[in-house]
Amino acid sequence: MSDGTQPHERPDTRLADVPGRHAVVVGGGLAGVTAALALADAGMRVTLLEGRPRLGGLAFSFRRGDLTVDNGQHVYLRCCTAYRWFLDRIEGAALAPLQNRLDVPVLDVVRPEGRRLGRLRRDALPVPLHLGRSLATYPHLSLAERAKVGRAALALKGLDLADPGLDALDFGSWLAAHGQSARAVEALWDLVGIATLNAVAGDASLALAAMVFKTGLLSDPGAADIGWAHVPLGELHDRLARKALDSAGVRTETRTRVTSVSPYDNGRWSVHVPGETVEADAVVLAVPQREAYDLLPAGALDAPERLLEIGTAPILNVHVVYDRKVLDAPFLAALGTPVQWVFDRTHASGLKGGQYLALSQSAAQGEIDEPVAVLRERYLPELEKLLPRTRGAGVLDFFVTRERTATFAPAPGVGRLRPGARTKAPGLYLAGAWTATGWPATMESAVRSGVSAADAALRALGRPRPRHLFEFEEAA
Repeated sequence: MSDGTQPHERPDTRLADVPGRHAVVVGGGLAGVTAALALADAGMRVTLLEGRPRLGGLAFSFRRGDLTVDNGQHVYLRCCTAYRWFLDRIEGAALAPLQNRLDVPVLDVVRPEGRRLGRLRRDALPVPLHLGRSLATYPHLSLAERAKVGRAALALKGLDLADPGLDALDFGSWLAAHGQSARAVEALWDLVGIATLNAVAGDASLALAAMVFKTGLLSDPGAADIGWAHVPLGELHDRLARKALDSAGVRTETRTRVTSVSPYDNGRWSVHVPGETVEADAVVLAVPQREAYDLLPAGALDAPERLLEIGTAPILNVHVVYDRKVLDAPFLAALGTPVQWVFDRTHASGLKGGQYLALSQSAAQGEIDEPVAVLRERYLPELEKLLPRTRGAGVLDFFVTRERTATFAPAPGVGRLRPGARTKAPGLYLAGAWTATGWPATMESAVRSGVSAADAALRALGRPRPRHLFEFEEAA
């Protein structure tokens, strides 16, 4: 944390004499881009500073030969109203469509071939009947386990998300107390939870898990319908985001690392980058929690060391290019194997022949540092068990991408560590999926945090809020 305890001395400047209110957003991930767009839409001058050569944070793309590769597979749900607003705002919604109805193929490699496939899908019925037929016929659980799952779901629906006591409990213990077998946790609760929380049930806060399942599966029939980018993530989160920022008049500077943030004695702020000092009426720190800690001036938070107590969790992505088509579905989930979720990225990557599969492996603490050769020896045979057509196919490429600090760890007690958008330093705000959005570390949480930071800044400056920015809250 910055040790500059005193504001910089500077001749008093009346804000009325300043040509327009100026905001600086530090960080060009989804939170920062959202905050910058929201502030610019409200009529403020905005400068966005990003240390990387691109926008998008940890949801980005890169080139590998002729392929355009996403660093990891990202999906969203119909209930992610903020991220859907973001897609609309950058004119990218058509490039990341939603399913018409939730439909997830689930393959269990332990079962005999021909009897491995189950599906989690919804009907056009009200909650909770929309999942009734799918649960009743789900082959990966016994009849007794299915009945107990239904009872646990009703108990989960009755939890009060405003109860702070939920955050101190772990989801796994709650599931066990409500009759859920180890098989039910593996084949249903963790199937969804690991992908959305980046933690197994026993390592996840009950508050966050309850929020995920109540919002996604028990709020609205279509809430869990899945959407994903049919183009590289960089097309959305970098190119289209940058175009939207340019159109809104935002000055966007990449490869520009902020070294310090300091208050003046007249209420304004000084943001330092190599070779330049940028002055602002409001500053939004939209960076990871450890970087925010380093930039915070003294006194901005009562207990800034809590930011360092927010743990992180890794995600590993395994990428395999085959010489032929081996999977017909756009994605699937797997049981009885280390493989978690498999996505077809052939079209999005620009591959002209064969098929490109991406395996998304969340909560990958045990594998994140494994050598590529070890991972190849582990996962290619697992794919042969899962997808019979891979057995005679040639592997044209095999590589991995690693995000060692992909998300904050949703451990019990994390809720008390997550700060809100406002700090005790007037004019300084926080954004990022790790802040107190009520959501786990998702694209939805990142966008919501950017909205919250922009809203707080606009209120403090007496600026009208752009109405369209908050329409998603009403929709939610």
